[in-house]
Amino acid sequence: MRIRFPRLADGRRSYSVVERSDGVRFRVRQGVAGPAIPHDLVHLVVDRELGEDGGFWGAVAAGAVFASMDHLDGRRPPHSERRSIEVIRGRSGRLHRAEMVAELVQLCARRRMTTPDQVRRAAREVLATLPDSAVDERRVAAAAEALRETELRWAALPVGEELVVDWPEGHSRRRR
Repeated sequence: MRIRFPRLADGRRSYSVVERSDGVRFRVRQGVAGPAIPHDLVHLVVDRELGEDGGFWGAVAAGAVFASMDHLDGRRPPHSERRSIEVIRGRSGRLHRAEMVAELVQLCARRRMTTPDQVRRAAREVLATLPDSAVDERRVAAAAEALRETELRWAALPVGEELVVDWPEGHSRRRR
């Protein structure tokens, strides 16, 4: 699956375009464009780097269509609406955890937390409301570094250009 994140002028309604491997394309409505990296791009980088498929982009790759998505073109597979409901229902807890883990990785990136002890303390704080706050500290630190690199790429991207990112379908993905 390929996702295109256009760099829009600040204040415009932002979006991304998803090109799923089944040939279906969707526009994902997001917030207002600004200088910061788009929230959905944060999720893509974090989930991809952590090898998690339970978040938003893993769900989209598995056939989920969220309310924020508009069909652009391509023939939808038979029973795609039912499949979408099943995928979202089956991932509800994982979607929430993915949101929290993205927050953790952003915090680690912002504060340049690189040691396992720093990441562990941050995880206990950010993930305190989850039944399981355990994370692989080294992978979280690596995801934070990948996020910082993506933020730099985004900041350097001129208005009107786009950042194209692939979701690694077909890879064996670690499940929580």
